[in-house]
Amino acid sequence: MTNTAERPFDTPPQAALRNGAEVLLDTLIACGIDTIFGYPGGAALPLYDALYQRPALRHVLVRHEQAAVHAAEGYARSTGRVGVVLVTSGPGVSNTITGLLDAHSDAIPVLCISGRGHRRDRHAGLPECDAIGLSKPVTKWNHQLRHAGEAAASVRKALAIAASGKPGPVLLDVPKDVQLQVAPAAADAPVELPAAFPALPPAASLQRAVDLMREARRPVLYGGGGLINAGPAACDAFAALARRLHLPTTLTLMGLGAFPASDPLFLGMLGMHGTLEANQAMHHADLIVCIGARFDDRVTSKLADFAPQAKKIHRTSTRATSTRW
Repeated sequence: MTNTAERPFDTPPQAALRNGAEVLLDTLIACGIDTIFGYPGGAALPLYDALYQRPALRHVLVRHEQAAVHAAEGYARSTGRVGVVLVTSGPGVSNTITGLLDAHSDAIPVLCISGRGHRRDRHAGLPECDAIGLSKPVTKWNHQLRHAGEAAASVRKALAIAASGKPGPVLLDVPKDVQLQVAPAAADAPVELPAAFPALPPAASLQRAVDLMREARRPVLYGGGGLINAGPAACDAFAALARRLHLPTTLTLMGLGAFPASDPLFLGMLGMHGTLEANQAMHHADLIVCIGARFDDRVTSKLADFAPQAKKIHRTSTRATSTRW
């Protein structure tokens, strides 16, 4: 006979009924998440109890919740996946705001899961805070779970929103009673969601861009962090365009690495802390081709005086399509 007391925690519980915390973590695993950065606390203990029984999820213990978000940002940048953070309520979630703001500013996909005390105790003087209100300005989307049955769909929606269109951080606030509540068996059904992906502009607009590049006498190719986020193939295509048309090329701080610094076409970094050559080339350009950048104030300074003679090619719009998590 097997001694069940010695059985290792090598698989998730196989019981027919799971609580909200178990459904949430199992959905993360089903969506391909393998790493969580976090710091435990009382309001997140059911999630940590369930995490202990799921070795497929590696937990990286940090010393401060802000560090958890920054670590998740680094993970997202290096893997192309959504970085996941698990924190407790009150000062736990409030400590994540700086990291979420950084992820929002740099378009990095991060999912922050914050525990919360029992909803019935919200006026009991516990160290709670308004996680939804605090995080709203620094996230693409946030949501507080009301019952365990919405855990799976909410996780899938959060991951889809974080990774689609212009990536960014999202937050799920999970009260302790929802973590402990038994979820219905169908709670982990997949959900179809709209997501934004770049669409090719009309053929006439593409032809106009080609004509402008052929006619330009002082063109500059300007790249940013969107190239890094899009991956090596986008960077290679950017470099191929520069070399084929022999375009002087500059990058923002967030775009460094998208084009080899050793290439003779590279002017150096652009902007307030950039090189004289890059800034002079932009100022006197008659055409700027912008890919993966935003014309932020660290590049333009006084907008009325920025590249006064230049026409600009800059594609920003997206279309809606469908994704499945």
